[in-house]
Amino acid sequence: MTVECWRLTVRGKVQGVSYRAATKDKARQLGLTGWVANRQDGGVEVVAEGDPQMLQALRDWCYEGPVAAEVDDVKREVERQNAKYRDFSIMADLRV
Repeated sequence: MTVECWRLTVRGKVQGVSYRAATKDKARQLGLTGWVANRQDGGVEVVAEGDPQMLQALRDWCYEGPVAAEVDDVKREVERQNAKYRDFSIMADLRV
């Protein structure tokens, strides 16, 4: 199985709407590992690792997010190295 690691930067009304918790749940449903965190600029950052089709499914879901979210954009970057995460978790806020 091919494993990739993607960094997704989600912009819009994505803080204060349970976006991180919903992302964690969705990523775990898809069998992905990694983390999600709020960004200081009001966005949310996701680093997810797993099957490329499941990563794309997560990215597609990120455009919708939980009911109260209003997503403007989801930027994707493919990471060079896989970090071999063990689970998918919510991290402390990023200072970006």
